Amino acid sequence: MRQRSNFGVTGALIATTSITSGVYSSGDAVMLSKTGVWPGSVLPITPTVDYLVVAGGGGGGATPNGTTNRFGGGGGAGGYRSSVTGESSGGGASAESVLSVTPGTPITVTVGGGGAKGTNGNNSVLGNITSTGGGAGGGDSTTGAAGGSGGGGHNNTNGGAGTANQGYAGARGQDTGSPYSTGGGGGAAQTPAQPTGAGGGVGGNGVSSSITGTAIYYAGGGGGGDRAGGGAAGGLGGGGAGSSGTNATAGTTNTGGGGGGRGDGVDGSAAGGSGIVIVRYSDIYQAASSTTGSPTVTVSGGYRVYKWTTSGSITF
Repeated sequence: MRQRSNFGVTGALIATTSITSGVYSSGDAVMLSKTGVWPGSVLPITPTVDYLVVAGGGGGGATPNGTTNRFGGGGGAGGYRSSVTGESSGGGASAESVLSVTPGTPITVTVGGGGAKGTNGNNSVLGNITSTGGGAGGGDSTTGAAGGSGGGGHNNTNGGAGTANQGYAGARGQDTGSPYSTGGGGGAAQTPAQPTGAGGGVGGNGVSSSITGTAIYYAGGGGGGDRAGGGAAGGLGGGGAGSSGTNATAGTTNTGGGGGGRGDGVDGSAAGGSGIVIVRYSDIYQAASSTTGSPTVTVSGGYRVYKWTTSGSITF
């Protein structure tokens, strides 16, 4: 077979079964000069992994002690962390941590569940990357809880704080008098506006991610409830709608959306949505050696993509 030239690229070449004639084209040289590998070659270990880690959303605010005629703020979205440029919480260039990859060592994947009414969501974890569960909405003159994004406040109380680079604070409830609107939960993209009248406060919007190859919103805040206006919509990204006198809407499963808050009733606020974990890397690298948790695996657009909706692991 003819000797392969390295076309000026240093380092060892990786053998390929797709070129066996010993005759190479100019296109082969271009491929080699850009990647350092022969066309058709598959590298053994990926050095760089993009990720999206979304925690479980917080539940809508609960009424203490079953008190009647009380209501709750919207639950905060689960913490949102993405290494994809332009898709981080706050947008722009991502300042996220690099995922540590050690060949042969499993990387833990934990998909956080949504919080029940009045409780925070659960954290999601990918190796050394942790996203914080969303904060619960406030109930009966209590503030929203802090979390990945904060829960909305009851009337006359503040929303909970968000976590830096993961989400935003929940909105304050209406300051004075009837109709006692509660604030919407914070989302990965914004703190929602404070309500000023009937209807409760809308949930904060989440962030659109295309890590799977399709643009999908994640981590929207839950809408607040009130006594007269029907409740408010949840934010883009799975936030549940608030209500007035009926049960609120839960955050959407595997989006990290916050649960909606209920107005004028007992225990009608809703749970937050569960989170999700996704990784992708260039398909010039081989598939992971093993996974657990039954992730959905696709190869498209130049990437291998692994998506977990339940906890598991991945080993390279």
